[in-house]
Amino acid sequence: MYSLALKILFGDRGKYLGIITGIALASLIMIQQPGILVSILSHTYSFISDISLPDIWVMDPKVKFIDDSRPMLDTQLYRVRGVQGVEWAVPLYKGSQRVRLADGELVGSNMLGFDDATLIGGPTTMLEGKLADLHLPDAVIVDEAGAKGRLASTTPDGKRIPLRIGDVVEINDKRAMVVGIARGTPTFQSQPILYTTYTRAENYSLSERKLLSYVLVKAKTGESAQAVARRITRETGLAAFTAEEFKRMSLDYFLNNTSILINFGFVVVVGFVVGAAVTGQIFYNFTLDNLRHFGVFKAMGATDRMLLQMIMLQALLVGFIGFGIGAGICGVFAAVTRHSTDLTLQLNWQLLAGSGTAVFLIVMFAGLISVRKVLKLEAAEVFKG
Repeated sequence: MYSLALKILFGDRGKYLGIITGIALASLIMIQQPGILVSILSHTYSFISDISLPDIWVMDPKVKFIDDSRPMLDTQLYRVRGVQGVEWAVPLYKGSQRVRLADGELVGSNMLGFDDATLIGGPTTMLEGKLADLHLPDAVIVDEAGAKGRLASTTPDGKRIPLRIGDVVEINDKRAMVVGIARGTPTFQSQPILYTTYTRAENYSLSERKLLSYVLVKAKTGESAQAVARRITRETGLAAFTAEEFKRMSLDYFLNNTSILINFGFVVVVGFVVGAAVTGQIFYNFTLDNLRHFGVFKAMGATDRMLLQMIMLQALLVGFIGFGIGAGICGVFAAVTRHSTDLTLQLNWQLLAGSGTAVFLIVMFAGLISVRKVLKLEAAEVFKG
């Protein structure tokens, strides 16, 4: 009987392909939109993820997320170093600067300045040049996306020329020479990133009394990072969080203060509803067109349970195929864009499991509205007329 159910399904090729197309499109929306959302949200704390060596981030108590840095006095660094359980603590500058390009264009950028001696906090993936080259005079490293994008100069004929090693730009009317190109995870703001030493960042910045954005801390071996963070807060009055806590805090800020989750969630709900409606309608029409076959099965002694299983087998099969096509397209898109500096798609098993469950509900809904007609069918009606 199951093989007959599949023959009936494959026999009506038009509706069979229509059902699969509807499920594939619904799967595509329900995987692609959350995948892009996950990618965007991961950018809200990508800066913290890229600097993986420190266990603890110390900041002004008013800081709400990673880009909300509040300058502190440099003396706070020494107070943190004096806390029990701290193996080392280094300064980090994070601020916005305007960069003047060779063609005279002014571009807003993020500048990161890290410890002169250890260079802790610097980019981990260098595409050109070396991190140690920052010890050269007026040296800065530029992220790949910025070098090819907003920091690229424009020739009189409109051609874009990426920033290269050896190029010179101006930061607050001070000379800066590019000594390297780095690859970093895109940030939520998607601004170009300039890396340099802490001392040089102070020199490039406007005259301000407070320039220390964060203190990066490593806990001693055998010490709990969380316990050391609480000790730093208690003894210095500064806010101290483990890297994971700071990531969560930054993510929560964007979720609670933007409508990004609602917007993407609405698209996913629309995809689910449209997929359920289209699939249900086509599958229902498919069942109506094949009522005579199910009537014959009833006349031959097939039970309602057997007919239910046949229809559910058809529904599950088209659901499995449609979901596979939708997930496959998303997988290809994710692979193609994984090194993109703009739009990316992140896939994980939780996302695939959730969308797979949604597709299962869609095909179950389609199967149940169709099986009602079959169960109410009188076998004698098939032989009338």
